[in-house]
Amino acid sequence: MKELKSGSNLEKVLNAGHFAFTGECGPPKGANVEHLNEKLNHLVGVVDAVNMTDNQTAVVRMSSIAGSVLMMKKGLEPNFQMVCRDRNRLAMMSDVLGAYAMGIRNMLCLSGDHTSFGNHPEAKGVHDIDSMQLIAMVKKMRDEGKFLNGEDIDGPPKLFIGAASNPFGDPFEYRVFRLAKKIQAGVDFVQTQCIFNMEKFREFMKQAVDMGLHEKCYILAGVTPMKSAGMA
Repeated sequence: MKELKSGSNLEKVLNAGHFAFTGECGPPKGANVEHLNEKLNHLVGVVDAVNMTDNQTAVVRMSSIAGSVLMMKKGLEPNFQMVCRDRNRLAMMSDVLGAYAMGIRNMLCLSGDHTSFGNHPEAKGVHDIDSMQLIAMVKKMRDEGKFLNGEDIDGPPKLFIGAASNPFGDPFEYRVFRLAKKIQAGVDFVQTQCIFNMEKFREFMKQAVDMGLHEKCYILAGVTPMKSAGMA
């Protein structure tokens, strides 16, 4: 077994060689948390951790940190998401420290959907740093106890660092190399996009195994239930 980096439940499950189950929950588009609590109740005792999304699809919602704290009150472990679209590096580092201080131990580093897809298409995307740089920044904060400028951190955030991986994007032959770059940047685990093409996913995993990437980070395959015939 590897030495634990965060001590989170998700990390412990994966480190022990078990099959981990995670869920996902979006915060409300408002301050009313009644429906959020209803959704979280369905996940209690069922999953090892739950993704709390960060303004997914560029739609304004309650913050991921607030949603994660509400989740912990239910006894669930959050996988706190952060996108590069909405914050510069100062705000990102500030939120990383705040999330850790509130008891959050897992983090998913993402680029974020373009604002043109959301409910404020005129909003400017920040993208001060990209998802690769975000991963490296959080790793530096955790492992070296340093801010991006090299200054010391009084209490480093010991987070289990995650990222997303899309095995199906074009050009397909570059997908596994992008995963390798995220691992090199410092990611501990990845969650793939939802899998609808098993043949392509098998090929992606074969390439990842051939490169030894499965031994350098945990790979969680994305599965989603069909909510309607139209979704299928």
